Amino acid sequence: MSGTPERAVDAPGIDELLQRVRAGYERIGAIRAHEAARAGEALLVDIRYAALRDRDGLVPGAVVVERNELEWRLDPRGSHRLPEATSHDLRVVVICNEGYASSLAAESLHRLGLHRATDLIGGFQAWRAAGLPVLPVPE
Repeated sequence: MSGTPERAVDAPGIDELLQRVRAGYERIGAIRAHEAARAGEALLVDIRYAALRDRDGLVPGAVVVERNELEWRLDPRGSHRLPEATSHDLRVVVICNEGYASSLAAESLHRLGLHRATDLIGGFQAWRAAGLPVLPVPE
């Protein structure tokens, strides 16, 4: 015996896991996410940690929710939900720095029944590269 549990050997690596997760929903690009938010059709949720927000700035209109609180804040049945988390039909666009952690977060929201949850392809960096608005962090 090698000491490695059998199921760890069969577990996917992160690249395969991301591919599987992303196959379960349609991801969204920066321009479409911006348009959907401006039209009131999507809630942008920034899960980047504070140091990245401080360094790079904020997405105007996005709700900042630390990744470790995401499910509690967006569960429409949860006692700690955000006021915006009113329905399982809510279209949520999760934004991380580069579009990796947000994919896993969106999949977690799907497990909570938020079937329209998605994430921003390329994350905040793609948002900024598209020339979309970015606000400085207030001091």
